[in-house]
Amino acid sequence: MNTTPKSMRLQVALMGRVNAGKSSFLNLVCGQSVAVTSGEPGTTTDVVEKNQELLPIGPITWLDTPGLGDTTILAEKRLAKTRQIFDRADVIVLLLNGDTLQPEEQQVIDEVEKRKIPLIKIYTKADEYPIETDAISVNSLDLSSRDRVLNELKSKLLEICPEEFIKTPPILGDLVPKDGIVVMIVPIDYEAPKGRLIMPQVQSIRDALDADQTVVIVKENAYASALQNLKKQPDLVVCDSQVVDKMVQETPQGVKCTTLSTLFARLKGDMTVLTAGAAAISRLSDGDKVLIAEACTHHAIEDDIGKVKIPRWLKAKTGKNLQIDFAAGRDFPTDLAQYKLVIQCGGCMFGRREILARISKCQALNVPITNYGICISELKGVLERILEPFPEALKVYKNTKKG
Repeated sequence: MNTTPKSMRLQVALMGRVNAGKSSFLNLVCGQSVAVTSGEPGTTTDVVEKNQELLPIGPITWLDTPGLGDTTILAEKRLAKTRQIFDRADVIVLLLNGDTLQPEEQQVIDEVEKRKIPLIKIYTKADEYPIETDAISVNSLDLSSRDRVLNELKSKLLEICPEEFIKTPPILGDLVPKDGIVVMIVPIDYEAPKGRLIMPQVQSIRDALDADQTVVIVKENAYASALQNLKKQPDLVVCDSQVVDKMVQETPQGVKCTTLSTLFARLKGDMTVLTAGAAAISRLSDGDKVLIAEACTHHAIEDDIGKVKIPRWLKAKTGKNLQIDFAAGRDFPTDLAQYKLVIQCGGCMFGRREILARISKCQALNVPITNYGICISELKGVLERILEPFPEALKVYKNTKKG
């Protein structure tokens, strides 16, 4: 449970006014003292995260947010953190402790409806106020009520949580027949983590195994000989984007091939939008601003893919003097209209909702957005080949290039 990647967990946010009982509720459902509780307003100063295995739903991450209606000196900074959670949460749990909705609570409900985020209402003082029939009543200080509250909560989550958390979508298993062969090209260089594979590689291998497929893993310098040693051609070849040109060059025509980041464009976002975004690269002009957004906040190495390689390849491909900005983690700019292109990483550290939220923000401003793998394949001149496993995305790409 503790080793399940955060991006694969159901993200459940606790929201409500100051002193609505969010932290006490979190402590109750987790069965331990996770968050500090106090009658003093503004006790929760930042988003508190707690992982929990909630069967039969699976691994979830609770997001305990600063209270709405905070009037302390740091109120605006705290509330900004709470508002960011709408981009991330798969489910909102709204805690109420009165018989009428206050403006802050109505704002949550309005935003939830606007974004179509599932909502669960929790009344923390049901002994004092009547509750709605679709809400759960809670006295968080009554530890004997934990089983009842958990059972009601799980029932609600099963009713409303996104389908992909009940049935996980495939990464590549649906692209290859049962008993088919997947060749995965994994470069091992100074950028690779010592002694392990990166998470998208591990997830893709597991997905293929779950689909009863055979996975052959090779370094890029052993790929050609590995193909010769196979008794039949592979059904799919997947590589790290940095060696995509070598893979395409050495893969026989008729054998489908793609990149890990392209697979994650489908898993985490809207692949057709991200593919169309790559077509905007050819339309960039001198002085245009490009945003490169990383989900993680690792220390950039000398030849970092996001901060060094992609900017270098972009300028070489376009021949333009581009202004390139960078964003890391959850620091995503609000003034997106200034950009002619946004390039988002594969998003292995983010959930699907958070990537879709970024895509939606760009679309609202008509700002093209793509992701690392699709962008690199376009810069290397091999994107059409990489999109062969995805006919609909390939069609969109070709049409966008014509337009």
